[in-house]
Amino acid sequence: MNNSEARLWRLIEERAASGADTAAIDESIWRTFGEDWAVVFTDLAGFSRKTEQFGIIHFLQVIHAMRELLYPVIERHRGFLVKAEADSLLLLFRSADDALRCSIAMQRACQQANERLVPEEQILLCLGIGAGPILRVGNHECWGSQVNAASKLGEDTAKTDEILITDAAREALTAGEFQVDFAELDARIPGSGKNFRVRYR
Repeated sequence: MNNSEARLWRLIEERAASGADTAAIDESIWRTFGEDWAVVFTDLAGFSRKTEQFGIIHFLQVIHAMRELLYPVIERHRGFLVKAEADSLLLLFRSADDALRCSIAMQRACQQANERLVPEEQILLCLGIGAGPILRVGNHECWGSQVNAASKLGEDTAKTDEILITDAAREALTAGEFQVDFAELDARIPGSGKNFRVRYR
């Protein structure tokens, strides 16, 4: 897998050449890199406000506390950390069920931790979930419409303590497995049809 990104970009270069058989190259890319995953994007609410008020070093401390708290939860729920960038995590799960279970568990862990933290140190977690075919390239990169949708939901749309989910991820859940309900969002996200707020006890 170490040379997979280089292989992908060689195929993209071939695709960009004049007269290339783009359909055949696309099929080769999907056959080589295409996999079905559930995708979770996490984000912390109030990044800009807290950084301006308390400084970047203080916020780095909050990021460190978030990672220390959530990494064990992710591992227990069979999740894979693809990348950690600033206050966001990109996670992959083999099933939408595991993705939602982990998302709820991560929020509960943050809520419990916040009970003993002063407001400026609290971990205010937002999450977006997608599911479906993606291009997974090596161990640290992935692309696809559900990756984009999960990112937009988790980083740009969700507020503190919210889990937002695409219609594809909702359809991939095991019926009757969760004691949750879903409230449809007005927002439409590129790469996704309907999107929902998960409401759980």
